[in-house]
Amino acid sequence: MAVSAALVKELRERTGAGMMDCKKALDETQGDLDAAIEFLRVKGMAGADKKAGRVAAEGVIAIAISDDKKSAAIAEVNCETDFVAKGDEFQGFANEVARIALANQMVSIEDLGNQMMVSGKTVDETRRALVAKIGENMQVRRIELVATDSGEIGSYQHGEKIGVVVAMNQGNDGLIRDVAMHVAATKLQAISADDLDQAVVQKERDILTDQAKESGKPMEIIEKMIEGRIRKFLQEITLLGQPFVKDPDQTVEALLKQSNATVTRFIRLEVGEGIEKQTVNFAEEVALAAKAAQG
Repeated sequence: MAVSAALVKELRERTGAGMMDCKKALDETQGDLDAAIEFLRVKGMAGADKKAGRVAAEGVIAIAISDDKKSAAIAEVNCETDFVAKGDEFQGFANEVARIALANQMVSIEDLGNQMMVSGKTVDETRRALVAKIGENMQVRRIELVATDSGEIGSYQHGEKIGVVVAMNQGNDGLIRDVAMHVAATKLQAISADDLDQAVVQKERDILTDQAKESGKPMEIIEKMIEGRIRKFLQEITLLGQPFVKDPDQTVEALLKQSNATVTRFIRLEVGEGIEKQTVNFAEEVALAAKAAQG
């Protein structure tokens, strides 16, 4: 039987599940509303969308690298608490998400959600089932892919919260890992100044110029001050000019030159970047819940 839009809307309002999930449930149950509700509960879909608005700023960075070290996927998968982030189920889900993204060369979260997992369920069905089972909002937030033709790819993870993937020509596993570790310890914007968006450099130059003019010094002095500060700024946000984290007496560029190696790309992801975290007063939350339970 054809399922009406009104029936789909009613099921969505009663369960909080997504439109397509509701339609699928009604199709499976021949339009029986109560059976469709049960179908959604069994599948772990109902209630997942209700939790989608809750802040999920914890989680893990998962990395998958191909056997030939020519391609990699790095993904951020979020949940609400660090406790859940450390759980085997959540971490297993995140790691499989990265592997699927790599196998399918996929960065679209929506497309990824339709891919099948080892369990026989799609990524999104598995996510929803975890939400229903554990009771926290969970999201695949972002995925990045890295590839190289002539070099190799390696990675470094600082716990589960920071992950780095580095593509390098003429590098060995140890050197790639060392550079990835350096990237993890910093927040870089580019490999070198040549790779930077010049709008970023100009914006910094404008800010420094305005600050320097307030000193009252002659313009030729101001210009020298600005150039010195720009060099320092570029050193702080680009890889090659930085003192190497494991040996500050040499730069990363000097380290690479020892092996005639070059970094062609890096990706650094950190859990919760850009997410405004909520401060939770657990004592107050428990008190409110107890009060609500008393009627």
